[in-house]
Amino acid sequence: MYFTNFVGMGYGMGNIGLFVILLVAWNLFWKGLALWHSAKRHQGWWFIILLVVNTAGILEIIYLFGVLKLKLSELLPKGRE
Repeated sequence: MYFTNFVGMGYGMGNIGLFVILLVAWNLFWKGLALWHSAKRHQGWWFIILLVVNTAGILEIIYLFGVLKLKLSELLPKGRE
């Protein structure tokens, strides 16, 4: 009989489940920031591309720092605008 834990990975898989959880959290953080900035700037094509393409945060980081040329201090919103 084969049992699975809460992330759907079989017992005995080591830290793969933890790695998957951390990867999902990493991806959600960068995807959320990139989608928020693209929506705020009315960049519909970027929004669709960032929403559909999963690159573990790589495309999102390129968009934020390469295309928009944001600084770390500009990533998170500061109050109401």
